[in-house]
Amino acid sequence: MYAAFVLDVFSRRVVGWQLSTTMHTALALDALEMGLWTRRHDRKDVSQLVHHSDRGVQYRAIRYTERLAESEAVASVGAKGDSYDNAMAEALNSLFKAELVRNKGPWTGINDLEIAVAEYIDWYNHRRLHGEIGYIPPVEAETNYYSNLPAIKTLERV
Repeated sequence: MYAAFVLDVFSRRVVGWQLSTTMHTALALDALEMGLWTRRHDRKDVSQLVHHSDRGVQYRAIRYTERLAESEAVASVGAKGDSYDNAMAEALNSLFKAELVRNKGPWTGINDLEIAVAEYIDWYNHRRLHGEIGYIPPVEAETNYYSNLPAIKTLERV
């Protein structure tokens, strides 16, 4: 079983994820689509976001890079063989394995695993404390940030 995650580096929030029995482009592309949908649903501008990944073939596939370009994202690819270059993704994968896979598994089928992952991501985003952002959950970090931005006033046309 393979998992793909889209992580917001600023808030540490997982905004997209997907599971698959194969590591094809569709796995990463589905996670990306969920991440883009999540941000748009939250009324966040996704143009000019920086998408950083390792050099995996699924992230360099034509369909994937075309989708990034369509969403006006800037692609950033890590150095070959350097796991430190994508340390946040590596850390998330380690936490996922330690906190869910090794701690709660095994599961009887993919449906049970998908439910477990959805529950884990909800816990990770809404309740898990992250030292890097002041020992608060990612969703709280985002809420705090956006609530402290000055309000943008829209002008009515006369």
